[in-house]
Amino acid sequence: MSSSLEVAVSNLTSVAVLVFAFGFLAARIKSDVRLPDPIYQIISIYLLLGIGLKGGHALHGVSLEEFLLPAVGTIAIGLLIPVIAFFTLKWIRALSALDRGALAAHYGSTSLVTFSAGLLFLENNLIEVEGFATALLTLLEIPGLIVGIYLGTRHNEVKVPWRATLLEVLLGKTVLLLAGGLLVGAITSDAGYDKVAPFFVDLQNGILVLFLLHLGFLAGNNWIEIKRVGLPVVFFGVSFPLLAGTIGAVVGTMTGLSVGGSAILALLAASASYIAAPAAVSVAMPKANASLALISSIGITFPFNLLLGIPIYLEISKFIHGL
Repeated sequence: MSSSLEVAVSNLTSVAVLVFAFGFLAARIKSDVRLPDPIYQIISIYLLLGIGLKGGHALHGVSLEEFLLPAVGTIAIGLLIPVIAFFTLKWIRALSALDRGALAAHYGSTSLVTFSAGLLFLENNLIEVEGFATALLTLLEIPGLIVGIYLGTRHNEVKVPWRATLLEVLLGKTVLLLAGGLLVGAITSDAGYDKVAPFFVDLQNGILVLFLLHLGFLAGNNWIEIKRVGLPVVFFGVSFPLLAGTIGAVVGTMTGLSVGGSAILALLAASASYIAAPAAVSVAMPKANASLALISSIGITFPFNLLLGIPIYLEISKFIHGL
């Protein structure tokens, strides 16, 4: 068995992926295995804060020179990906500029759970990732939302409530908890971090599995809606992440990231938001077809990345590093 096939099988047979598939199948047979909304909200906060804490603590000992170039490259990706998405979607004539802007904002932003699953996969395969990867996640979260909204509204005489939109982007749960966790993790001492690590770090993978059960159910429950959006959007939801992921892997390699770091940056570039983006788009573009962007993100791109994308981006990263 080749190395690439072993990597793919390792991902497909992981607990996280199998539980996601179980949640999907449960939804298709009309069994309600979704998490109660309060539990879903608690787990969201737990993952956001915990990943921020872990990433912030990993910044100890990281020099500015080591972090600066990957950070600049990540911001550049965040500005570029929504532009490519917006103009690529032009070939789907049924989409208005507002809808293309909403999709571009979703695909320009990131998926925390995809990021978490990617880290878990690399960790299980003993592939190291730079400790500041969570900081890159936070940096990539914001530019895509702003650029996508701008592109979708610039020629539509839509008056965007930029103040409210920017507040939603910057002070929304996703960015604020990630940034807050990063700051706390970076400031706290080793002793302070060690006291909370058993809860926020050691239990993280198990709680992530519960989250994936819920997301699998949502994907399965929206399957009919996915079929209604049409093959062009489905094709975009699968093919665009491969393009964006390749860009991420190239930039990661060029900015000095390791194979694992480049794979994670590729995964971040390929992912699509379903937490921060819907909230920001609903404020800035209330007339856009928000459900279309959300279904494409969580019903098409998220399963693709979880099932197949993670090992693909790792192999792309390995290939580019070997050039």
